[in-house]
Amino acid sequence: QVQLVESGGGLVQAGGSLRLSCAASGSIVSINAMGWYRLVPGKQRELVARITSGGSTNYADSVKGRFTISRDNAKNAVYLQMNSLKPEDTVVYYCYADVSTIQGTGVMRRDYWGQGSQVTVSS
Repeated sequence: QVQLVESGGGLVQAGGSLRLSCAASGSIVSINAMGWYRLVPGKQRELVARITSGGSTNYADSVKGRFTISRDNAKNAVYLQMNSLKPEDTVVYYCYADVSTIQGTGVMRRDYWGQGSQVTVSS
């Protein structure tokens, strides 16, 4: 079993900053990509940022220049530094990790998800 535990959401004024953290634990062989999605009401799930095991990153156009994703492979953790927050960033953020685990005599690879972190930006 693999668990992802998030922390760091909260309430901030427009222009402020928040840092989200997500740590994976369990019977992990390796973690490939990690990242953050947000679920905007009335819209599809949006990829906010993603980082590969080698450190390559990509971002949604709406957050480029404001958000920075990073990871600590030794801690199986991913972080999202959010600066210059806007009211439209208000939503629940979910971390995910593409994880390989031992299953019987083989290796299984699948995505795991965190519990969600509410970010609220007041105007």
